[in-house]
Amino acid sequence: MADRLDQPKESRRTLIPRVQMDQDAVGRSTEGIARFLGTPRFLVYLTVFCVLWLAWNSWGPESLRFDSAANGFTALTLMLSLQASYAAPLILLAQNRQDDRDRVTAEQDRQRAERNLADTEYLAREMAALRIALGEVATRDFVRSEIRNLLEDLDERDRTAEDRERP
Repeated sequence: MADRLDQPKESRRTLIPRVQMDQDAVGRSTEGIARFLGTPRFLVYLTVFCVLWLAWNSWGPESLRFDSAANGFTALTLMLSLQASYAAPLILLAQNRQDDRDRVTAEQDRQRAERNLADTEYLAREMAALRIALGEVATRDFVRSEIRNLLEDLDERDRTAEDRERP
């Protein structure tokens, strides 16, 4: 079998085994995390965490402080940077999933609009055909006038027949 050029070669020897994940489950969890990161509750929790961290490392017992104010709270800065570096890709993943859903919804809306347009055009053609067919149908007034004419013709025949019978 020939090698496919549109796919990378699979290496038989790998140092790190490939982990199989359910993409939908990963997507749902990233959306949940991204949703939580955008809430006021998260901002309150993060603020409380930072205030406690700063308070402990500023006024707590010196032997138990783990992040020095003299060094500009380096550990806190690193933790917040780490949180931000994970938050950005999670938000992007959630946005990509939303974009995919929006694309599917837009395609379904387009198909629905095409069906509606086809149905509307069909109904318009049917209504035009009915108008044409009704144009060829005898109306009540036309039928009445034709019956009246026939009655007048019959009356005239009867009168001429009576006139012939009279000597």
